[in-house]
Amino acid sequence: MIELVIDARRKDLGGFEVGRVLPFHSRRMVGPFIFLDQMGPAEFAPGSEAINVRPHPHIGLSTLTYLFEGEIMHRDNTGATEAIRPGEVNWMTAGSGIVHSERTDPLKKSQGGAMHGMQAWVALPKELEETAPAFHHFGEDGQPAYENAGLFARLVAGEAYGAKALAPVSSPLFYVHWELAEGVRTAPPPGKGAGGYSERALYVVKGEIEVGDRTFHEGQMIVLEPTAEPTVKAIRPSSVMVLGGEPVGPRVIWWNFVSSSQERIDQAKADWKAGRMALPAEDDLEFIPLPDVPATPEPAPEKPEPTHPV
Repeated sequence: MIELVIDARRKDLGGFEVGRVLPFHSRRMVGPFIFLDQMGPAEFAPGSEAINVRPHPHIGLSTLTYLFEGEIMHRDNTGATEAIRPGEVNWMTAGSGIVHSERTDPLKKSQGGAMHGMQAWVALPKELEETAPAFHHFGEDGQPAYENAGLFARLVAGEAYGAKALAPVSSPLFYVHWELAEGVRTAPPPGKGAGGYSERALYVVKGEIEVGDRTFHEGQMIVLEPTAEPTVKAIRPSSVMVLGGEPVGPRVIWWNFVSSSQERIDQAKADWKAGRMALPAEDDLEFIPLPDVPATPEPAPEKPEPTHPV
């Protein structure tokens, strides 16, 4: 029933913790999902730095930002400027190349407050890796949702349970937010054997759940076997992200770049280092330089951490 359990690796970014789930050494992707972070939960003091991610580039993927608490201001070089708040979706397609920043609004910094959410990267199919960059924002009311008897479910992206979300996904996938009261039982979208998705996983954001005869807690991802059809039970009130889809093939990931081609990664490195990727018009006074990573012997070259704490 359960193929693998991944524990989030916690990283302190200076008063703000991130839990890195994907990629994992023995499981690089789940469906097209190639990167998954839990950001926070954190409580920022008034006047603190909060979220301050300078402009940086991406290629070959779509990013999906989803918050439980707090607010982040997104700016990119397509001209998009958008604040994301709890229950909303920021869907950014990098394609051939995009540059964006993520920051806390100065007024929010002065007030302080909570921050908690998820950041996912979705690899684009090979034939769409060089698509034109784009940004879409969807409000809380724009996501299909269901609530009954202690279960709240919101379809954040893709298709599941007979519903389709608004985010313009490029391959078959699903991404669902569950809020479960104690004792509630439910199930993920069906697997391969039932005509559903080939790859699926559950990530426990908070609380504790039971899958089969095993119990899992906050910060654990449960990767399901392709044909498994488990019932999930909340041992106590829990928040869970359910995700998966169809594989798009192996990918190279280096810093913020994702591609099916190492040569394309190398080109993106050169483009960013040479200043050939434009900064956001409303946030062009600084940027994150290309990481200077020393060469190491194959087969395990050193790779810089992605820019995103979100």
